[in-house]
Amino acid sequence: MKKIVTILILSLLFASCKSTSNAVSTKESKTEKRTLVKNLIDTATSNIGVRYKAGGTTKNGFDCSGLVYITFESENIKLPRSSYEQAKVGKIIVLNDAKKGDLIFFKTNKSKQINHVGLITEVNSDEIKFVHSSTSKGVMISSTKEPYYRDSFFQVNRIIE
Repeated sequence: MKKIVTILILSLLFASCKSTSNAVSTKESKTEKRTLVKNLIDTATSNIGVRYKAGGTTKNGFDCSGLVYITFESENIKLPRSSYEQAKVGKIIVLNDAKKGDLIFFKTNKSKQINHVGLITEVNSDEIKFVHSSTSKGVMISSTKEPYYRDSFFQVNRIIE
């Protein structure tokens, strides 16, 4: 299973970065996909409380894309290192169709390009919760109900389809 996903991700990374229709689609069962998503969320949330560190990819500190990068790497899924590049992988999903395991992207602080990413951990009818590394509080869970994230939301990408 992991080899298939890795091969598919690698082939996607070498495809045109402009395409957003390259989500990982395998012949895995729904149970295997649910297990994969659960593992990703478990890995990311196991880092809650770790401090923020620009460029960080270890328990000594994570930046937002470093947390996502390492989380997916734990399941042998290779993603680009930056949130801007991660936003080019997978399939863009409308917010109302977001699921656990999707990536959520933001343009924070009036940035003109994507500069923040989180991994969706929970979806309710009017709220999405996501794990990410914030510059002020490190790895934590936040919500799209918070004005800062509601106002800076940009897109959701499905990596595991």
